[in-house]
Amino acid sequence: MADRKGEAQQTIADFDPPKKRKRNVFAIACAILASMTSILLGYDFGVMSGGSKFIQEDLKLSDVQIEILNGILAFYSLMGCAFAGRTSDWIGRRYTIVLAGAIFFAGALLMGFAFNYAFLMFGRFVAGIGVGYALVIAPVYTAELSPASSRGFLSSFPEVFINVGILLGYVSNYAFSKLPIWLGWRFMLGVGAIPSAILAVGVLAMPESPRWLVMQGRLGEAKGVLDKTSDTPEEARLRLADIKQAAGIPENCTDDVVRVTKRSHGEGVWKDLLLHPTPSVRHILIAAAGIHFFQQTTGINVVVLYTPRIFEKAGIASSEHQLLATVAVGFVKTIFILVATFFLDRIGRRVLLLSSVGGMIVTLGCLSVGLTFIEHSHEKLTWVMILCIVLVLAYVAFFSIGLGPVTWVYSSEIFPLKLRAQGASIAVAVNTGTSGTLSMTFISLYKAITIGGAFFLFTGVAIVAWVFFYMMLPETQGRTLEEIETLFGKYHKWKSSNAILLENSKNDKEVVYVGSSINDQKQLGTKEQP
Repeated sequence: MADRKGEAQQTIADFDPPKKRKRNVFAIACAILASMTSILLGYDFGVMSGGSKFIQEDLKLSDVQIEILNGILAFYSLMGCAFAGRTSDWIGRRYTIVLAGAIFFAGALLMGFAFNYAFLMFGRFVAGIGVGYALVIAPVYTAELSPASSRGFLSSFPEVFINVGILLGYVSNYAFSKLPIWLGWRFMLGVGAIPSAILAVGVLAMPESPRWLVMQGRLGEAKGVLDKTSDTPEEARLRLADIKQAAGIPENCTDDVVRVTKRSHGEGVWKDLLLHPTPSVRHILIAAAGIHFFQQTTGINVVVLYTPRIFEKAGIASSEHQLLATVAVGFVKTIFILVATFFLDRIGRRVLLLSSVGGMIVTLGCLSVGLTFIEHSHEKLTWVMILCIVLVLAYVAFFSIGLGPVTWVYSSEIFPLKLRAQGASIAVAVNTGTSGTLSMTFISLYKAITIGGAFFLFTGVAIVAWVFFYMMLPETQGRTLEEIETLFGKYHKWKSSNAILLENSKNDKEVVYVGSSINDQKQLGTKEQP
């Protein structure tokens, strides 16, 4: 009778599939605000793509000076990268974002009012430091704030906003190109101060990173932030327990403020990261530096910075048409990065990454052939010119669907808590250093080995990158930040660690299922079987 009575209490709703978990709106809003810092870098790349031609004509600069002007910001940003990790550990992630916006604001105004080459270089020095801070802190903050179910989606926002910035820079080029040359490029550079000012004010509405708060012993504040940014109260409790364990705080400690005995301001972290790393940390460092290195050496920033020149080599003679085609590149890049954000947590990092680089290999190879064909032809080949434009668009689309966003998501989530800020600094330093080197040498490179030869070189690097990613980068989809560290340390044999984690996860689910079944039996009035 008890069994029948319990069965009678069940309704059709009890047999419905579980409802799809909604994304945390508050966490998304915070990620958007933090990631707006990336607009600063994207805008600079985009605006210099077309603006450098007007600067060269107005200030009577050589190609070498333009190369240096384009690429030097990346090297200046290394200073920001070097200080960003320690600064964010000292004053917090949120105020470091404010600092980045303020520095870039000053740099953009200096560039806009520059009256000669030296003054312009000084403006780029100041802006570069702000960019370096922004590149490090935005992915770290977003990864530390995000729940595991949405971390890939939210951590890809910095790359999304880099692309938005690039598109805005391209549009700015076209919009101000109608002005007198001496005035147009100054407006192009000067309006970059607007997003940085909005950012510096808007970021004050964001909470501090819960992981940074725990590292400072401010558990009560951290719990409040986790309650707002987690999908469920249970997830918030689990995240807090994991972070406390990583910070060396007893799990049963419930005080709002505790004294932290471990390093809390970054002391000694460089020693653990570079001088005496564990096998796991060494593998993580190689993976993070490697993915950032190959992101740049496959040619993306060269394409972004020198799109008008590439299209000129492809046969587009009109400057206006070159800028319009450049806007199309920015539009395609932005659309595909938005598409990628919705697949990072569904398909996984590895699948997107390997598919993306595979497509880049094909498009770069074909583009190399097309540009070589045009260069050795004595007549204008319209169909080859159109093909080259399509291949450039396809290349940036493949990049944006995988290698672009995955690089920032991956490097921001794989470092252990106490090494995360400084580890991200090293990865970003590799990225910007490589980007600067290529940007400062591309014109000289294609003059030495032809434009087609330069893209053949990028094709070869992309092939090496695909092999590296396949061998060295484990899948991190759905793992907590504290759990990811166990995947590393065995290099190309990482799949054995992944199998152990999968088995443990399966056992945990079975325990939860059995516990739920017993509770259901009790609620239905049935006796628990011995």
